[in-house]
Amino acid sequence: MDPQEKQRLLEKCRDMEIPLVGVAPVERWEDPPFLPWMPEEFYPRSVYPEARSVIVVGLPVSLPVLETTPSIWYHELYKTVNILLDQYTYRLANFLTGDGYPSVFVPRDGYGSAEVLKENPVAFFSHRHAAYLAGLGTFGVNNTVLTPAYGPRVRFGSVITTAELPPDPLMTGQLCTRCMRCVRSCPARALDEGAYPEGLTDKSACTAHSIALGKRSISPCGICIKVCPVGEDRRVFAREDLAAYDTPEGEHDLHRAWRHVRAYGGRRSP
Repeated sequence: MDPQEKQRLLEKCRDMEIPLVGVAPVERWEDPPFLPWMPEEFYPRSVYPEARSVIVVGLPVSLPVLETTPSIWYHELYKTVNILLDQYTYRLANFLTGDGYPSVFVPRDGYGSAEVLKENPVAFFSHRHAAYLAGLGTFGVNNTVLTPAYGPRVRFGSVITTAELPPDPLMTGQLCTRCMRCVRSCPARALDEGAYPEGLTDKSACTAHSIALGKRSISPCGICIKVCPVGEDRRVFAREDLAAYDTPEGEHDLHRAWRHVRAYGGRRSP
């Protein structure tokens, strides 16, 4: 183990203003925490055989922007967060390599487009599972990783490294409240009420909806993470009252702002 190298890594992340960082040893993939689990071909050592640890970083998705979804505002935020994740993990991989620990970044989205994802709905590495194994959160009914700070409103990127870093503990307990807001609100009807891992997302329905939004230049959807009550960000943005999500359009003070944003920047519905 190299605690000094981990401290240098954490200081680097702080300098880059990365709020969430976790480390998982590659052995955690080989000792599944629940079943069913992923095939071995998706383990870190199958992607980078020299791997000893996986570093996972997380960036938040701003709740007031997400609330306008589907919109050009959320579309652009989503792209921005993905770009930053790729840049940060690339820089962290080079930082570790320069310290004598060869490392590689994993791109945020490991597929070419939503159309490609519909044909083959799996990326070559799962950042969600890496985030869980790095102790950053727990899975929710909507098949995303929920965090204490941001609920599911966070996106993750990963660095696979030869450094044997001190690991972070897995998060105990369960953050998901099983309120089923995500299930009821999903416009694609892609979710069911089973607890993870039994309640998996209907990936084909979710992807088809994303493709439809993409044709209007306002993908992705994001509604299942918008309505989730978990996360300290709700207090920060004064969104602890979820009434705006439950009342008919036009009957809440926030709806006027949402309608304004949605009226511009994207193509109209066919």
